[in-house]
Amino acid sequence: MTDAKTEILARIRGALHDTPSAPAAERTYRVASDRAAAEVLEMLEDRLVDYKATVHHETPESLPGRIAELLGASSRYVVPAGLDRSWLPEDTAARRALTDPNDARAASALGVRELNAVDAVVTSSTVSCAETGTIFLTGRPDEGRRAISLVPDHHICVVPAATVVELIPEALARVTPTAPVTMISGPSATSDIELERVEGVHGPRRLDVILLG
Repeated sequence: MTDAKTEILARIRGALHDTPSAPAAERTYRVASDRAAAEVLEMLEDRLVDYKATVHHETPESLPGRIAELLGASSRYVVPAGLDRSWLPEDTAARRALTDPNDARAASALGVRELNAVDAVVTSSTVSCAETGTIFLTGRPDEGRRAISLVPDHHICVVPAATVVELIPEALARVTPTAPVTMISGPSATSDIELERVEGVHGPRRLDVILLG
């Protein structure tokens, strides 16, 4: 053990010799929303648009047409194994939609090169926090593993209206603690390089959010 490490550990033991207890955290923040559902949805849309995402409002009947429109001329896109197939366009087979299993070890799991070659990905979502404009993906069967929502350049994310909450505590209550959580607030972007905004560094450059009512 080095002298420096010995000294550090000695200081820690000295600081804790009287077994001090940590002060109780003040939890005076709101844990439940009192806003109307329509107001919460409006708040989420406002935040997402501010983050440069595009937001659409659809019903189960109009959803396949909207997804077809957003895919445009895209010939290949990927969907998680558990996604509701009724959401997809009628010409899905012609577009060569690829189904990716949740388990990356599966023989049919798409690699990074294959995911980089597709035009888009379509997923659902677990919960969305309106206060921060954040969409939570937790690796559920209809969301897929993390790679499929981070590698393709275009993400079409379906957000059922019933999964939208106002506050972070409400959102976290719907997330399994051990789940692999991906939080999305608009297209991927960073300003780390000379304070200039660069999009697509850590994920898709284009994010279309469909609020499904």
